Amino acid sequence: MTRSTALSSVVRPAGAPTATPLLYRALRGPVRAALERWFDYRVEGLEHLPAGGPYLVAANHHNYLDGIVLAVAVPEPISFIVMPRVFRATPLHPLFHRHVGSIPINLARPDVGALRRALAALAERRIIGIFPEGPFSTRGRLEPGLPGVALLALRSGVPVVPAGIRGTYEALVGRRGYVPRRAPLTVAFGRPRVFPEDGARGSRTARASATQRIMDDIAALLA
Repeated sequence: MTRSTALSSVVRPAGAPTATPLLYRALRGPVRAALERWFDYRVEGLEHLPAGGPYLVAANHHNYLDGIVLAVAVPEPISFIVMPRVFRATPLHPLFHRHVGSIPINLARPDVGALRRALAALAERRIIGIFPEGPFSTRGRLEPGLPGVALLALRSGVPVVPAGIRGTYEALVGRRGYVPRRAPLTVAFGRPRVFPEDGARGSRTARASATQRIMDDIAALLA
């Protein structure tokens, strides 16, 4: 990806409406109510979220619950970058993910097409959710980040909001049938970080540095 796709010229006007998928409107309230009742669900740091898109939400990742608690926490719809096994988990999943704007990505090789789709979504002033660790963390701890999040941040110039998710690992570890046990679930948002645009933004060193900063921001929320 050699062409710059910086988005500094497409700042979202205050109060601009966001098209909310039907499933978001139908499920958001009931899902949040269920999480609050059965899992003592709490959200911290909402004041750190920008007033509107475009921006990235970068979070740690244990299992499918992470996407649910993030989608309920952020006031506006999130388009998640998801692995093929998540996108096609059941015959109905592709239809669901297309409806809510998910972006499938192949982690087995550099997926330039997925990154371009994510950049295009940011150019449309959407909010992108990304789990920089890539696959689920199976050990209940934060794993090293992959460079995709840094590439998006450096290419787009949009804010990156770190999110620390606690409790989803404990809710599903060792469970059969993907039915979670009752465990407190918390999402904490940190201050957004904007990576300055410069001539080195596409270099390996710039990507590594940005990735580490983002992962350090997430780790600080989990401490």
